[in-house]
Amino acid sequence: MKTITREQLNERLANDGTRVVEVLAPEYYRKFHLPSAVNVPLGDDFDEQIQKAVPDKDQPVVVYCQNAECQASPKAARRMEELGYRQVFDYEEGKADWKQAGLPVEE
Repeated sequence: MKTITREQLNERLANDGTRVVEVLAPEYYRKFHLPSAVNVPLGDDFDEQIQKAVPDKDQPVVVYCQNAECQASPKAARRMEELGYRQVFDYEEGKADWKQAGLPVEE
């Protein structure tokens, strides 16, 4: 599993077709999320839902959760790799880091 920094993610959002996925429960996603992120909670139907949200397994995908202590995004990244996704990145620091840096969020 590859990781991605805030700076690298911010650059990707400005320049390419990277898909961003928040893997927290919907109530956390609704509070705020990264720009253009979709919500695919890590749960029993994650495999099915992620393949609907990101059908192209060659597309770069960044998964994230709340912060570095949250283990949902590394689990989601590993699961996606098992499903055959080739370019999965875990933004380990999560949305708390993004917001603390003063970067834009959607509410």
